[in-house]
Amino acid sequence: MKNLEELKKIRERVRKDLELRTGKHRIKIVVCLGTCGIAAGARETMNTLIDLIAKNDRSDTIVTTAGCAGFCEQEPMIQIYIEDREPVVYGKVDPKAAEEIFEKHILKGEIVEKYLFLKGK
Repeated sequence: MKNLEELKKIRERVRKDLELRTGKHRIKIVVCLGTCGIAAGARETMNTLIDLIAKNDRSDTIVTTAGCAGFCEQEPMIQIYIEDREPVVYGKVDPKAAEEIFEKHILKGEIVEKYLFLKGK
């Protein structure tokens, strides 16, 4: 750290990151981060989603994490919860798939069938 101004920038970046992971929002994206998910690239998927939320200025959307979902062959997996809609689980979500799911499901409300693992409770 070089000066107080740099510290303030770091604090603001961390505050924004925390906002994306906590609180009540209309849309919640859960990234499964068990060891199988991490090994399959879930951390990169999560970072992609966080970047997309920030770039699209989506204050109604958060990203949070969960452990292993029990379907290791489907990792990285994400779960999407949107108010007043059935939850959706996507499998094999690499960063490119995350971009497509974000564009179609989060921004337009369309389920992306090619990555769909489970719909409903």
